[in-house]
Amino acid sequence: MNFSEYIKLAFSALRANRLRSILTLLIISFGIMALIIIFTCIDAIRGNITENFIELGAGAFTIQKEGSVTRRRSSNSDLKIITYAEAESFAKKYTFPAGLSLNTTVDKNITLKSKFKESNPNVSIEAGDLMYIDIAGKNIAAGRNFTEMEMLNGSGVCILGYDAAAKVYPAADSVVGSKILIDGKKYMVVGMLESKGASAGKNDNFALIPYTNARKDFDLSQASFNIIIEATNSDLIEKAIAEAEGLMRNVKKLGALDENNFSIVRSDKLANTYLEQISFIEIATGVIGFLTLLGAGVGLMNIMLVSVNERTREIGLSKSLGATSRTVFMQFLLEAITICVFGGLVGVVLGLILGNLIAVFVLDSKFTLAIDWVIGGIVFCTMIGLLAGLFPAYRASKLNPVDALRYE
Repeated sequence: MNFSEYIKLAFSALRANRLRSILTLLIISFGIMALIIIFTCIDAIRGNITENFIELGAGAFTIQKEGSVTRRRSSNSDLKIITYAEAESFAKKYTFPAGLSLNTTVDKNITLKSKFKESNPNVSIEAGDLMYIDIAGKNIAAGRNFTEMEMLNGSGVCILGYDAAAKVYPAADSVVGSKILIDGKKYMVVGMLESKGASAGKNDNFALIPYTNARKDFDLSQASFNIIIEATNSDLIEKAIAEAEGLMRNVKKLGALDENNFSIVRSDKLANTYLEQISFIEIATGVIGFLTLLGAGVGLMNIMLVSVNERTREIGLSKSLGATSRTVFMQFLLEAITICVFGGLVGVVLGLILGNLIAVFVLDSKFTLAIDWVIGGIVFCTMIGLLAGLFPAYRASKLNPVDALRYE
């Protein structure tokens, strides 16, 4: 018999035992489906992280507060936050050719109230300058940025994140130009930002106000300012960081032996840190998936052994009519492989559909095809089918036709 005849024989046996074949196929399908869903979501998160930090800029870094204790303190080195005065002093003295923005978080639990409705007290107030939106990689969906005059006067204007606007406005066209209460204080909404989604460290649930206004309307005595710097050329980032570190130490009045009481975080290194953490999750998921499919393979082997016992008389009849041990062996082996391969294909299709539904509608990502895991899943299913089918096929091929025909 040639290979195509073996395939036909295996399919014929599977059709004759439809219920058992379908149930066995589903064991494999659900295992592969779960794996593909998880890895599709991981790829979506990975893409979001990469996109998020590309928007921030390959040559960008942030100077922010650090809670480390210095070995030897000078008079002001115990200030772990970066005060407004320090941030302003740094901005005036930093002469390196780079974009620079000051920002801080005023409060993380405030209420927004429009004429339509009121939000829960879980919205953040962010304070920034004219450069903040561009350097932080945010895009305005409607309206405009702050003007220079509004910054100088500390005007009561704000720009809403997409999620924050959705909480208190029924439609996007009713946002810009309206009046809103932010923590009970009146503001004019001059812009609304595009949605960035909630994955990969993104957050749209905030109201952005000029930091000059925040200093008038809120208590910033305990607020720590962040300084985002974006070098004009990514090749100059090391020099930009070195100059920024030296200047900030001078602003902080740190001595030669004092450790930094601030931190410098590079956008590319932060992205790599996130990606490394995801890699650990990916490895752990792969191990769990391997063990799950291995368990499914053991279950398949058990089902195939039961099938051999149930079909003992059939095997005896086939051998008495001229079927060789090789024919019986190939029939049972190909049955196991066929079930696994078809189960893997069904699992891959379902996994891609469900995984991308989660990626698009929950993680706010694009369609993702985890091609490595799709191919790997199908190959692994084939290997599982091969290993699970070897012993039952061998056992079936060694049955004595006379004894098999007399089997009850």
